[in-house]
Amino acid sequence: MAGNAFGSIFKLTTFGESHGTAIGGVIDGCPAGITINFEAIQLEMDRRKPGQSNIVTQRKEPDTVKFLSGIFEGITTGTPIGFIIENANQKSNDYTHIKDVFRPSHADYTYTEKYGQRDYRGGGRSSARETACRVVAGAIAKQFLKTIEINAYTSSVGDIALNKSYKDLDLANAETNDVRCPDSEVAAEMISKIKAIRKEGDTIGGVISCVIKNVPVGLGEPVFDRLHAQLGKAMLSINAVKGFQYGSGFEGTQLKGSQHNDAFNADGSTKTNLSGGIQGGISNGMDIYFDVAFKPVATIMQAQDTIDKDGNVVEMHGKGRHDPCVVPRAVPIVEAMAALVIADFMLLNRLSKA
Repeated sequence: MAGNAFGSIFKLTTFGESHGTAIGGVIDGCPAGITINFEAIQLEMDRRKPGQSNIVTQRKEPDTVKFLSGIFEGITTGTPIGFIIENANQKSNDYTHIKDVFRPSHADYTYTEKYGQRDYRGGGRSSARETACRVVAGAIAKQFLKTIEINAYTSSVGDIALNKSYKDLDLANAETNDVRCPDSEVAAEMISKIKAIRKEGDTIGGVISCVIKNVPVGLGEPVFDRLHAQLGKAMLSINAVKGFQYGSGFEGTQLKGSQHNDAFNADGSTKTNLSGGIQGGISNGMDIYFDVAFKPVATIMQAQDTIDKDGNVVEMHGKGRHDPCVVPRAVPIVEAMAALVIADFMLLNRLSKA
């Protein structure tokens, strides 16, 4: 199976399945000499892990990271960083009913057609549990980036949305509630919505917004490896993501060029930032901001018609422990993938200057 690695210099390769012994990864290209804060890594893992509140899946996983190599006496050595996260709370019997059945909007059918078989326990390799490995790597990337700030937050759940710019919000407040929305009143509405949807045996989607501050000018490569292209790839590689936009995004299509252009100040900064901190695929020093759209979780606790491996129409009913809304737990994943992209470009930038 290809496609298990991300990045060119700061590179993450992941392995493992949702209900296997463990998941894990190898981080190549992390510079030597970085003092690692293990508590900060575990904090990021705790933000993503299941069972953290009553609006997410109740699977109980400690998600404790065990580092196997690449770190000596708390400092990176410049060699590959290997790590594992043991799976401690599998309930594989929850999935025996779908052994020969294809769940609607899951990867069951496509994996079977591509590989001729699949690990049906929790989705196997297609499970969002793999994203825990990304959070580990992203946490290390954040420590390498130091002064660059990456903050993601929930900006909408279903039709409940924040109507404020990130500039008008205290993003630190996102960690004060279960849905990770920086506006407490809107957060309360979102939480109520998710609870109501869960009672119906259904699921709902939403949007995560992310802001990256203190990015130096010059990150990004011409043509195919533009900064926004790599950010888009990173976000679209996350389970359940259906859309990505940065800067003015689709709303920018409604403006004239005279309205959309970001005029320069004498110091090279811009008076407005509809470009989203990226011009010509290269960072311009302004804040980078973008939105990531997540679909409703495909597993619902309702009867659905589907087909089995022989093409027969059958009825199935969702079982197991699943998120009614994946958005709250995906916030640290979005941050992690953004950190991996920025870290990779920081290292690439070292190679582009004499």
